[in-house]
Amino acid sequence: MQHCVHSAPGRRTFLVRSLAAAGLTGTVPVAPLAATGLAVGNVTGLYPVEVARIATPRSTAEVSALLKSWPGRVAVGGGRYSMGGQVAVQAGLHVDMRRMDRLVWLRPDERAARVEAGMRWRDLQDHLDPLGLAVKTMQSFSNFTVGGSVSVNAHGRYVGHGPVGHTVRALQLALADGSVVEVDAETDPEVFRAAIGGYGAVGVITEIELDLAENVHIERVVEALPLERYLEHFRTRVLADPRAVLHNADLLPPAFDAPVSVTWVRASADKALTETARLVARGRSYGLEQNVIWAATELPGGPSLRRKLVHPLLMGKPVVKWLNHEASLDVAELEPRTRAMSTYVLQEYFVPERRFLGFARAMATILAAHDVEALNISIRHSPADRVSLLPWAREDVFSFVLYYKQRTWASARKSVGRWTRELIDAVLRHEGRYYLPYQLHATPSQFDAAYPEASVLRRVKARIDPVGKFSNELWRRYL
Repeated sequence: MQHCVHSAPGRRTFLVRSLAAAGLTGTVPVAPLAATGLAVGNVTGLYPVEVARIATPRSTAEVSALLKSWPGRVAVGGGRYSMGGQVAVQAGLHVDMRRMDRLVWLRPDERAARVEAGMRWRDLQDHLDPLGLAVKTMQSFSNFTVGGSVSVNAHGRYVGHGPVGHTVRALQLALADGSVVEVDAETDPEVFRAAIGGYGAVGVITEIELDLAENVHIERVVEALPLERYLEHFRTRVLADPRAVLHNADLLPPAFDAPVSVTWVRASADKALTETARLVARGRSYGLEQNVIWAATELPGGPSLRRKLVHPLLMGKPVVKWLNHEASLDVAELEPRTRAMSTYVLQEYFVPERRFLGFARAMATILAAHDVEALNISIRHSPADRVSLLPWAREDVFSFVLYYKQRTWASARKSVGRWTRELIDAVLRHEGRYYLPYQLHATPSQFDAAYPEASVLRRVKARIDPVGKFSNELWRRYL
C-alpha cells in the first residue's frame, strides 16, 4: 500500500499554491504548505493528493484540537483503500486515523462493541473470536478500518444484511468547530445518517458502536449455472435458505455469462472442520495468488486460466470452517507483484433485482468493446439501505464488483475514464447507481443523476459545517 510520499519541491507544490491563490480550494482559508511534497496516496498508486500537513492523532481530544487549530480544509482517512482522493484534499490537512485503534469496550452479553475509528476489522476479530463472537457485517477482507468502512457504508457477502450502516448503533463525531457529539438514530438522526456513507462530509468519525454476531461453522456450496438462471437460483437456493450466511457469484471473462455461485451455509453438527484455524494467520505469503493474477492478465490464454483451473478447484473438495476464518481474509492475496506499470482496480455498480439480466449483458458488452483486462465480476446482493442519507441501494439490489487491471500512464487513465462513464450511463439506464470510493471518472451530471439525495447532504453539511471545512477530492468535484 502506498503511504505518504516525500519528494522535492516542484510543479505539484506550485500548482497547489496556485489553486489556493485562485480560490479554487474552497471557502475556508487555505493554510500555507507546512512542508513541500507531502502526498497522500492510495492502494492503487494512482491520484496521490498533495497536502499541507499529515496528522496522526491518538485520541478524540487530539482530533478536536486539530480541528480547532487548523485554518484550512480537512480530510480524514484510514486504510487508504479508496481510489480517487476520497481521503485527502489539495493543500489541506490529512487526518490519518490509523493510530486511533483501541477497543473502547466489549459487551458479549449484548453482542455489542465500541471501537476507535482507526481499528482494523482484523484487530477487532482478535478480541471477538475467543468469546465465540464475530463481526456482523464487513467487507470480504479484514484490512480496512472500521471508520473507513462506515464512512463509505461498505458491504460484504452477508446474506440479507445490507450495508455496514445497518449494524451501527451510535457514532462519536468531531465537528468542524472541534466540538465532539454522540449521534444515533434517535439523537440528531440527520447527522448520523449523513456520517454513514458520507465520506467525511460532516465530521470526523472517532468512535463507532457496533452490533455483533455469533461465530459459527460454515460450509461452502458451489454451483455453476447459466446467467439466465442465476436470479431464480439466488431467490430459491440462497435468499430462501435460512442456513445461508455468505454468498457471491463470479462472472469470468471473456463472456461473463456463466456465474459460479459460492454460498457459505451453516454447517450441520456432524460436519467436521476441514480448516481448523479460527482466523487467517497474519503475514502469510501470497506468492501463488500473485502469480495467478499475473498469468491471468499477461499470458496468452490467461483469461481462461481461472475458468479452467481456479474455479474447478472451488468445485472440488468440500470446505467447512469457522465464519471468522472466512471473514479474516487478507487483501494481500489480491495484491499484484508490482504496480510499477500496471495497477489493479475496483469499480462497483448496483442495480435493482428486476434489471439484473439487462445490466449484466450491457456491462459485458462494454467491457468487450473496450478490451478491458477484467479478472472477474463478483455479484453480491443487498436489501435496501434504510440508514444512509446517500444510499447506494434505494431498493433491494445486486452489486457487480468489477476487478480489473489498468496501466498507470495518463492515456490509460483517460481510456478507463471513457468506458467507466459508459458503464455509469448503462447503470443509470437500468435504474441503478455506481459506488463512490473509486476513481473519479463520473461527470457531475452523472453523479447528480445517481445520487439526487446529495441535495439533502448539502443542507445537513451547511448546518453543521457552514464554512465547508471538511472536504476531499470526491466532494471538491461533486458536492
